[in-house]
Amino acid sequence: MDKGSWDTLTSRIKKWSKIFMPYKFLRYYPPQFVLRNPVLEGVYSAVSQGMQVAVIVFNLSNTKELQQQLESTQAAAFKEDFKKSFREALEGSAYREDVLVVHDHSSDGLILFLKNNEHKQNVVYIETFIKDISPAIKKGISKLYPYFDLDFDIGYMFIEKQHYSTQDAIFKAQQQAIAMAQKRVQSQYIEMVLEMRNIIHKRHLSLLAQPIVDLAENQVKGWEFLARGPENTPYEYPLQLFSVARQTNMVYDLELLVLEKAFLMIGESQCKEDIFINFTPLTLGNKRFVAALEKMLLEYPYIKPQQIIFEITERDSIEGLKFFHENIGSLRLKGFRFAVDDTGAGYASLHTISEIMPDIIKIDRSVIQDIDTNSVKESMLKGLLLIAKETGSLVVAEGIEKKEEAEVLSRNRVDLAQGYLYAKPGKLLLDRVAL
Repeated sequence: MDKGSWDTLTSRIKKWSKIFMPYKFLRYYPPQFVLRNPVLEGVYSAVSQGMQVAVIVFNLSNTKELQQQLESTQAAAFKEDFKKSFREALEGSAYREDVLVVHDHSSDGLILFLKNNEHKQNVVYIETFIKDISPAIKKGISKLYPYFDLDFDIGYMFIEKQHYSTQDAIFKAQQQAIAMAQKRVQSQYIEMVLEMRNIIHKRHLSLLAQPIVDLAENQVKGWEFLARGPENTPYEYPLQLFSVARQTNMVYDLELLVLEKAFLMIGESQCKEDIFINFTPLTLGNKRFVAALEKMLLEYPYIKPQQIIFEITERDSIEGLKFFHENIGSLRLKGFRFAVDDTGAGYASLHTISEIMPDIIKIDRSVIQDIDTNSVKESMLKGLLLIAKETGSLVVAEGIEKKEEAEVLSRNRVDLAQGYLYAKPGKLLLDRVAL
């Protein structure tokens, strides 16, 4: 038997063996989608440039209602119109340059691949995209079918290539995104929910620390604590960890675990410097948060609130969060301080600054990168320093990787700096940085 015949035979055996396999094992065989070359090429190119790529699934959720209202021929036409409205909404959006490719994954849905550079808060960028694009798609359909109320289920997942080939990573992300969209696929969705609950319940979380340096004194003045999930799992990396947490409504519980781990780490290392801990507005605005924090302070009496800086991350709007301002006020009275992240990367961070008057402003890496060769970026820096002066805030410049960038910051009297130039995130007990 020649090699071609052998390959054909083994392929058929694998295919037909699944028919006789117990159902519980079928989850290890994700649906195989025919990937067009643009998908592989586009994802590979984006990942090679250091970008993240998200798989976003849009499924029509009321197809039964649609079938009842339309003839079979009209139903087929509707699906084509749905795809057309989808593409027109993308073309008319600010996201069109980030869309790699759109293709069918079933008769009822589409899959979109969206690239996202490292200067954008990945999870929130994806959710903002979904929030913005959904009404545009519905508007396009309503013009053609004014009597039909379009609705769809949406799920997303980021492509993690660390332990897989590009194609395997795409298949895995697609399977997870579909499970998120079609929560009816119970075996997959529930599995992710249980895995996230297990991480929180068993406290399978670790923290790394990256130093924050005083530019004038060249000394470590603080540390940013960064969460990592269980090693050698898809949740080891924060992007996947918080992506699943958001879609399973467990961000609050996950961030409380991060805070408790931070308190333990401070005690074990006897750290005296300031500690920056990332928190979403969703958690800071939760009505249960202040009470939960007060209980935690009783359990860890060595924690001084003045040492803790809550770094408001991501670009979630703080509008509509009923308890956000009340909680900020209560925590300030206890001595906690606040920083606003990503300043300079968009309007939302500037709006947050005006709303809460933070103690610290963190300038986004997109402003700092190559600032030594870009006079416009230096002018932006000067403008942000004026804002900080007006609000009485200290300034931390993030993402410094070159000595020349640090020299520009020193020349402009930036207070603090953070980045690979000084140290990568590491274990606080082992990596007490000597500068």
